[in-house]
Amino acid sequence: MGIDTLASIGIGMNPNLIDAGGFLLSWHGVFTFIAVAVAVFLVVRWGTREGMVADVLYSASMWAIIGGVIGARLLHVIDFWDETYQHDFIRVFQVWQGGIAIFGAISGGFVGGSLYLLIRNSAGFLALWRPFSFVFGEPNRADLPRIGHLADVTAPALLVAMAIGRIGDVINGEHFAKATDLPWGVIYTHPDSPGVGRPATHPAVAYELLFDLALLAVLWPLRKRLRPHGMFFALYAATYSIGRFFISFLRVEQNYYFGGLNEAQVVALIVIIITVPLLVWKAQFVRGDARPRTRPARG
Repeated sequence: MGIDTLASIGIGMNPNLIDAGGFLLSWHGVFTFIAVAVAVFLVVRWGTREGMVADVLYSASMWAIIGGVIGARLLHVIDFWDETYQHDFIRVFQVWQGGIAIFGAISGGFVGGSLYLLIRNSAGFLALWRPFSFVFGEPNRADLPRIGHLADVTAPALLVAMAIGRIGDVINGEHFAKATDLPWGVIYTHPDSPGVGRPATHPAVAYELLFDLALLAVLWPLRKRLRPHGMFFALYAATYSIGRFFISFLRVEQNYYFGGLNEAQVVALIVIIITVPLLVWKAQFVRGDARPRTRPARG
C-alpha cells in the first residue's frame, strides 16, 4: 500500500443495488430516477406558482423525459460509434446497459418539451385527437406557457437533478479521472466497480456535483431578474457549460476530438458560442417581476 493510497478516500460500496436473476439495478439508475422525479416535482411546484397549469406541466415533462433519454443516448452513441455501435447496432437500443451523455439529456429534454408546447394546440394535433374523443374526451386547446418561461422555471430544477444524479456516479466509479495525490483523491475497492484497480484519482464527478449546487446558489436570485423569458435558461446553459468545460480536463475519456478536447467539451463550446452572444444581445435585468427597462434612445 503506497502513500497515495493512505492519503485518499476509499469507496467500497457495491455499484449495484440489486443483481439477481438477470435483473440489475445500479445506484446510478436509482439516483437517476430520483433526480428525474425531483425535477418534475420542482417544475410543477414552481410553475404552478407562476400561473401554469399542473396537467400541462406533467405532459410537457413526460415529453421532455422522452426527449432527454433519446438525446442522452444519441450523443453517447455518436461518441462511441466507431469502436462499439457500428459493429453491434442492436446495442444502440439497450439503454439499460448504460451509456448516456448529460448534454444530450439537457438538449433532448429541451427539444421534447418545446415540441409538446408547439404541437399541443395545433390544428393538426386537435384533428388527430378528434377520432379518439370517445376515449380521451373532446379535443380542446390547453393553456400552455411560453417555451422560454417554462425553460426558465426548469433551469434550477435541472441543477438540483444533475447534482442528485452525480451521487450515483460517485458511488459507481464509472467515470474515470486523472490520478492525484491530493488527500481527497478516491480509490474504488469493490470488485464490481468499474474503477477498481485504478490509482487514487480526482473525484471529478463530485467536483461537478459541488459545482452544480454552487451554480444553483449563484443563479437562484437571478431567476426573476432576467428578461425576456428564456434568458435565465440561456444563462444556466452558458455557465454550466463553462464549468463543465474546465472540469472535464480532469476526466479521462476514451475519445478525443479537436485540439484534444473530449465530446462534452466540444458540445460545451458550442453551447457557449450560442448562448453568450444571445445573452449579450437580448438579456435585460429587471426589478423582480417587472418588465424589462427600455434602453434610452440615442440622440
